[in-house]
Amino acid sequence: MTAIYLLRHGEADYRPIRERQWPGSMADLAPLTARGLQQAVAAAGLLAAVGAAKLVSSPFTRTLQTAGIVACRAGLLVEIEFDLHEWSPDDTFGWQTHAEVRALLADFDRCGGEWPPGERRPWEPMSSVRARAAAALRHALAGMDAAGTLIAVCHELVIRSLTGEPETDTGQFRVIDSGQLP
Repeated sequence: MTAIYLLRHGEADYRPIRERQWPGSMADLAPLTARGLQQAVAAAGLLAAVGAAKLVSSPFTRTLQTAGIVACRAGLLVEIEFDLHEWSPDDTFGWQTHAEVRALLADFDRCGGEWPPGERRPWEPMSSVRARAAAALRHALAGMDAAGTLIAVCHELVIRSLTGEPETDTGQFRVIDSGQLP
């Protein structure tokens, strides 16, 4: 089995997004805060010791910045796995504010992460997050030595979908083995 370290990106700084009044998915361009940078450095120190063979990342700025710090410390390259991206709150990409995303997330939580039977919601169900993230990790594992270790820098709901664990704090990680992938 291959150990997979699922690292949540460091704390994001949404101030530049708010200042520019950029809508919706433009928030994915937010960089790390000073605290987020410190979280990434701390995670890099811990993860450098696991002897990872490969590091993959979501394509969002906060994950790429975190991944770059970890990769530098671990002597790895950053490979993008597009389907490790964050949960989609609205498949029309019509949201404008963080408040709208919080309301959609509250609905997601009320529904236990899945659409109610016979209903469709704009947000991505947990089963979809799990399926695409697992596929991305299987793709990343292809060609790796079975005894190797993989670091995946991603998002809280991606980690929750794969581990079933409640919230993982920014800059923290959970470990699964490849046999746990759905």
